[in-house]
Amino acid sequence: MSTVVKALSLLDHFDARSPEFGLVEMAKAADLDKATTRRLLVALASKGFIEQDATTRRYRLGAALVRLARLREAHFPLSDIARPIVEALCESSGETVHVSEIAGDVLASVLVRESAFANRVSVDIGQKLPFNCTASGLAFLSAVQEAFRAAVLKGPLLKVTPNSITSAAQFKKQIEETRARGYALSDQGFEDGVVSVAAPILGPNGSAVGAISIASPAVRADAGAIKRHGTAVKEAARRISLSLGGRAAAL
Repeated sequence: MSTVVKALSLLDHFDARSPEFGLVEMAKAADLDKATTRRLLVALASKGFIEQDATTRRYRLGAALVRLARLREAHFPLSDIARPIVEALCESSGETVHVSEIAGDVLASVLVRESAFANRVSVDIGQKLPFNCTASGLAFLSAVQEAFRAAVLKGPLLKVTPNSITSAAQFKKQIEETRARGYALSDQGFEDGVVSVAAPILGPNGSAVGAISIASPAVRADAGAIKRHGTAVKEAARRISLSLGGRAAAL
């Protein structure tokens, strides 16, 4: 792994639940020694990708990332395009709706509208969504380029609940079923008591750039609700894809 990749990979450890890290914490999370971790953090800080609190000495994401994110959104406005569709889908379904986007080899939530119910699914902005145990991951893989899909299928499969897919053969079967159905289904694969459906969002080249998902408590996810949500999420994904200049994938 190159020094640049090692440095940038440190950024992946920050999320809504871990917005700051001390040096020792980051070294442990990245599985690197303290000297190497410090050197990489100093390099990232010099370009504004992270910053260090002068009092606590803890590291957090820097303003350079905000500038780059705004440039990205100006030229590829996924969140702006998806927002009214997500809000309408949340209103009509009554459940939490979230959009995820791929960045390198990480699929993460970029837009969330939570259900008004007291008993609802919560999704953090920036939450990583494993390909093998989330509806968003399955939906994304069903419409991504074959090389990317093959690489994921060869990699380790994360097990976070008893329902997580850990067999490569089963994983491949689920992707094929998702493609045939038009939407993915994850029954408590990522979190106990949560059922999600998702459909892929396509970019101009016809390949997936993300996914849109409806996540609901299992107690409200009967067969009828799953079918309704699946139909609705497919239509929402189609509308977002068309607005992005997407087209039907030919994979």
